Amino acid sequence: MPVKPIYGVGLDAGSRRTRMVICALENGRMRLLGCGAVPSAGWLKGRIADPGAVADSIRAALREAEAAAGVSAEAAVVGVGGPTVRGANARGVIELNHVRAIDQRDVNRVVDRATHVVLQEDRMVLQAFPQDFVVDDHPGHRDPRKMLASRLEINVHLVTASVQEHTTLVGAVNEAHLLVEETVFEALASCYACVLPEDRREGIAVVDIGAQSTELVVYYGDAMYLASAIRVCGDHFTRDLAQALCITYEDAELLKIEFGGAATDASQENVVVEIPTPDHRARQAPRRFLNQVLEARAVELFKHVRNDLARVGMDRCLMGGVFLAGGGARLPDLCDVAERELQCQARYGIAIGIRDWPEDMEDPEWSAAAGLAMYSAKLKAQVERQQEAAGWLGKILK
Repeated sequence: MPVKPIYGVGLDAGSRRTRMVICALENGRMRLLGCGAVPSAGWLKGRIADPGAVADSIRAALREAEAAAGVSAEAAVVGVGGPTVRGANARGVIELNHVRAIDQRDVNRVVDRATHVVLQEDRMVLQAFPQDFVVDDHPGHRDPRKMLASRLEINVHLVTASVQEHTTLVGAVNEAHLLVEETVFEALASCYACVLPEDRREGIAVVDIGAQSTELVVYYGDAMYLASAIRVCGDHFTRDLAQALCITYEDAELLKIEFGGAATDASQENVVVEIPTPDHRARQAPRRFLNQVLEARAVELFKHVRNDLARVGMDRCLMGGVFLAGGGARLPDLCDVAERELQCQARYGIAIGIRDWPEDMEDPEWSAAAGLAMYSAKLKAQVERQQEAAGWLGKILK
């Protein structure tokens, strides 16, 4: 009997581009089958303003990805981001009544206790990430099962989101005739795609810079220490140029892509660029001035990142470095500014570990979609293993 393939489908419904990746899990290895990328519509400042337009973009990306993959996608793991996503620490405690071995049910109970917290109105828990277990007042345990104790505690980091925004996004995906397997924080998905587990041991951060939102996740070892949204995003760079040069947003975006850079030192003083004008008259500006405008905003971005790192005691502690993902990370010399401001190594977050991944997609803007597809395949593989175990158990108990 042929084995049914496991497909991992990831949907990154970004505010500038909507991307979908379809992969197959073969012998424990991901292989790219097809992808789709279309312009997004219906977004305003990182929030959904027109669900119908968002659904149309998702539908177009779905058709493109299915045509390239040659398979039909029925469900996907969907990325969630934007200014409404926040992280917070929580703690759960259970009493075991007497000293005994901790089992999986105890772990499930204490995790459930930690995630059932009182949230503000219109807030929901998107994901929960255990940091460590405290066994009879002894902290620092990653797996407390089979340990003897009378009291079990857990420290978790909760990623919360707006209920309204989450519901609107899921509704738009469903309107595009696609089921939602799970929703995942976009920066976490980028981390899942571009950072190996062994690289997280000494502390890493992933900064996912989108057009209308920027997200941050920080890991130390296997524990997530921080998930947050940064106020500076890709649109700020473009709007700064538009204001400084008195041009339209569209013209500023073109100048940023073609001539922009985040480091002033990298541009020569005698180089000028032609500035578009409505009456098509010749107008020029020093390229160094363009880069000064962009560098100022880049410095502000990483100062916000550094402040968030300081809140969790990880300022200048990222021995594994910082990874820049998202379309906004493509700005030249942005890694240099990140290294200078954060005092650590910086590199682009490129998806790794997927066979047949083309060179033109070795780009930080594809990291989130790739990570979401990986997450989708992992979920389906876990479900399949559970079903197989239940099937064997049923045969034994007959």
